[in-house]
Amino acid sequence: MIKQSIFGRVSQLAKANINAILDSAEDPQRMLDQMVRDYTNNIAEAETAVAQTIGNLRMIQQDHREDQEAARDWGNKALAASRKADEYRTAGNEADAAKFDNLAKVAIQRQMQAEGEARGAEPTIASQEEIVAKLKSGLEAMKGKRQELVSKRDELVARAKSAQAQTQVHDAIKSIDIMDPTSEVSRFEEKIRREEARVIGASELAASSLDSQFESLEDLGEQTEVEARLAALKAGKSPSALGSAASDAASATEETTYHGA
Repeated sequence: MIKQSIFGRVSQLAKANINAILDSAEDPQRMLDQMVRDYTNNIAEAETAVAQTIGNLRMIQQDHREDQEAARDWGNKALAASRKADEYRTAGNEADAAKFDNLAKVAIQRQMQAEGEARGAEPTIASQEEIVAKLKSGLEAMKGKRQELVSKRDELVARAKSAQAQTQVHDAIKSIDIMDPTSEVSRFEEKIRREEARVIGASELAASSLDSQFESLEDLGEQTEVEARLAALKAGKSPSALGSAASDAASATEETTYHGA
């Protein structure tokens, strides 16, 4: 029982995989084209069967007409033989009269046989005519269904192609979203902003360095003035002279610094 269960599950799994492969391999247009071809072949087979049935009906109808004509011919012959017998009987020739009466009887028997065959064929002809009418109607319906199938095939193929085109557009849109070109622009913009920030930082750094140089010059000038006043004090000069000497010393320092620069 365990083996049978395992085999059953393996069989179901194999069938499921085969069906999945077949489903994935189906091409709607090819499948619909095959359906149209199969239906067309069915119509061709039906046309052959209907044609054969019509042919059989025409043969039966022809036999029926021949039986009717034979019945009329034998009736005419019976009538002619009967009249001939009457002529011979009127002439007093009883032997020939009897002979033609017998011929008239034979003709009547043949007439009755032909009429019986004609009557026997009439139900068959009526049935066959009804069958042929139904077959013709069914054949026309099949042709109409085939035309509907062709129209439906064309519609479904157009819809499938439209859906495929829409899928390609959606895939393209997704790829654009994933690889958005504006992201590259943003990256370049960020790089430029960093470069601009670096330039601004360098400019500020250069400005601060220049300010420090000017501050060092001011400190140097102040130190020079202090030294000049100290030298003037040691020389015994007056405070006003000290200011003049310091001014001269500062001017000399600035000139020296200017020329040195």
